[in-house]
Amino acid sequence: MLLTLEGLDGSGKTTVWRALRDRYPSAVFTREPTDSWYGEAVSRSIADDDADPLAELFLYAADHADHLSRVIRPALADGSFVVSDRYSDSRIAYQAATLVDHLDDPFGYVRDLHEPFSRPPDATLYLDVDPETAAERSGGTNKFERADYLRAVRENYERLVSSDPERFVRIDATQSEAAVVDEALAAVERLR
Repeated sequence: MLLTLEGLDGSGKTTVWRALRDRYPSAVFTREPTDSWYGEAVSRSIADDDADPLAELFLYAADHADHLSRVIRPALADGSFVVSDRYSDSRIAYQAATLVDHLDDPFGYVRDLHEPFSRPPDATLYLDVDPETAAERSGGTNKFERADYLRAVRENYERLVSSDPERFVRIDATQSEAAVVDEALAAVERLR
């Protein structure tokens, strides 16, 4: 089973990822951007406010492709439970918001780019939080952590949830950290 954790920066994905790692120590835990050289290129792009948004999309897509071939597909072939902190939904939500002034249908473009090679998650925990809270929690340390930008990202996440409601489990991430973790752990118990 491939379980992904999605939501705005500051929604608590990494906290839930750690709690799941404690609960399921034999599972494979991973994240995007990865720690590969592709992921390092993505991280450099995130830090560059002037990075070309289309070039940035392709860096993310390259990192995702490598992640699939190096980690995700081999782990699933071995029968492992795989948990990824961010996955292709992040790309669709974030990069579509970045490309809104560059493409006619950025959401469709980014989604269609991934479809031929990506492996859909079996389930996704969507940690839902308003953009203002997310920006405050994340500290606004990079171009993707600003409330005005995160509003567009959240709208894209809502489109993803609406298009595949069976896959997504929405968790109210405005709750206390303990409540969010408890709800996430209970959801994974049901899903497994």
